[in-house]
Amino acid sequence: MLFTSFYFLVFVLITLFVYYIVQKRFQWIVLLCANIYFYAYAGLGGILFIAATICTTYIGARYIDADKQKTKQYLAQEKEQLTKEEKKAYKTKAQSRQKRCLATVLLINFGILAVLKYTNFIILSFTTFQTVDLILPMGISFYTFQSMGYLIDVYRGKADAEQNVFRFALFVSFFPQLVQGPINRWNDLKETMFVEHAFEWNRIRSGAERMLWGYFKKMVIADRASIALATITGDTSTYYGAYAFVGMLLYAVELYADFTGGIDVTIGVAELFGIRLAENFHRPFFSKNIAEYWRRWHITLCAWFKDYLFYPLSMSKWMNKTSKVLKKRVGKAVGSRFPVYFSSLTVWFVTGIWHGASWNFVVWGLLNSMVMLLSQEFKPLYEKTNHKLHYRNIPCYKVFEILRTTAIVCVLQMLDYYRNIAEAFKMMASMFFPGNYANVLTDGIFHLGLTMADYFVLLMGIIIIWCVSMLQRKQAIRKRLSTKPYLRYVIFMLLFLAIVVFGTYGIGYESSQFIYNQF
Repeated sequence: MLFTSFYFLVFVLITLFVYYIVQKRFQWIVLLCANIYFYAYAGLGGILFIAATICTTYIGARYIDADKQKTKQYLAQEKEQLTKEEKKAYKTKAQSRQKRCLATVLLINFGILAVLKYTNFIILSFTTFQTVDLILPMGISFYTFQSMGYLIDVYRGKADAEQNVFRFALFVSFFPQLVQGPINRWNDLKETMFVEHAFEWNRIRSGAERMLWGYFKKMVIADRASIALATITGDTSTYYGAYAFVGMLLYAVELYADFTGGIDVTIGVAELFGIRLAENFHRPFFSKNIAEYWRRWHITLCAWFKDYLFYPLSMSKWMNKTSKVLKKRVGKAVGSRFPVYFSSLTVWFVTGIWHGASWNFVVWGLLNSMVMLLSQEFKPLYEKTNHKLHYRNIPCYKVFEILRTTAIVCVLQMLDYYRNIAEAFKMMASMFFPGNYANVLTDGIFHLGLTMADYFVLLMGIIIIWCVSMLQRKQAIRKRLSTKPYLRYVIFMLLFLAIVVFGTYGIGYESSQFIYNQF
């Protein structure tokens, strides 16, 4: 069910109507029923897999939580009779049981994800066998990561296991976030998901405004940019050099407008029901380095990898032992850096493969990691040079850092849409040869499927996004407008009209699916 379809809007309105007319204690049940319908609409086969995730995670979390409580009670009751060594041995056995349960559930769920998403990738990469036709359930990467994050939090004692399996099912399957996230934490989402909500017009208006902003970015900007990008990537023998440069810029615009627009719709829909989802972006294209960019882009996914993969791996017993050995045999510098380097490369390998089951995404992830690690290595040199030259005090230097970071991000993103690695690097190199720039910037740019009016609309849309980002540096734009109701209505009415007039849709046209839905 496309978020940009009329059917989705009708579905949301009907769910919203039922949600607010039933008794408040049944509101979460209405949402659960809506989730089931939404997922069944995408394909009945996928229900089995999300149900398997819900059941295994629920049972595993309940077992771990119960075992923790049992251990705590036993030690409290027998604290006078047990020696220190006996207490330690009992705790060790309990932790071992809990760890085995955790590992089993993680293996089952990540195993399902790996088989469904990566079987054909492995077949094509390492064998000569034919690929197999497997179901790829909608949102499997997102709901798997969200569920496993909950399970790990229960194991770590940071969250209590939910007693009601249906309430937990709602947490896993909440329909707005199934398509492209954000990946929420149990402790955060339960604060608004299961409480009773009275109908409030201000909340409905606020949610609708957030959705409208998302639809504007998706339908006016992203879908328009995708038309020209499809032309450029469809024939690399013709569209290279300056065309590759234009395509690089178009993809940066398309991806940002598409992904942030989808998240705006998701958060807006949740807000209609009184549910608060985590923000997923914080003005990423104002970042001064790649590490900062990834703290601002797809925030919930990056936080998941940091909390559940990077820290556990870099601080593990195996890693500490390896680091000590390397310090003795190779040198202190190598040994002390190894945990961070190995963990970073592992996280970014997984990040790449998470984005797509192909080698171009693996290379993209590893290149991001290498840029950040090199930047970290050269940081002392930067500091020393700045101490002598004081170049960071130059007003324009921050602008240079932002442009430099944006350029690196955009170049690496070419591996996203040129799925052949050699072809991607060939197109990167072609941008530095000025052979066809004059032709492209005069007449050639109008052979990409867009008219002068389309480029004007695209440019105005980019300017609007930039202005909103600048205004939101200190306070959200909707809060700024809350004290100016008339201006607020005028602005959002103009936004609605822009979608109606300039949105890329019409008879026979179907708006493209959100990019991150494929992940």
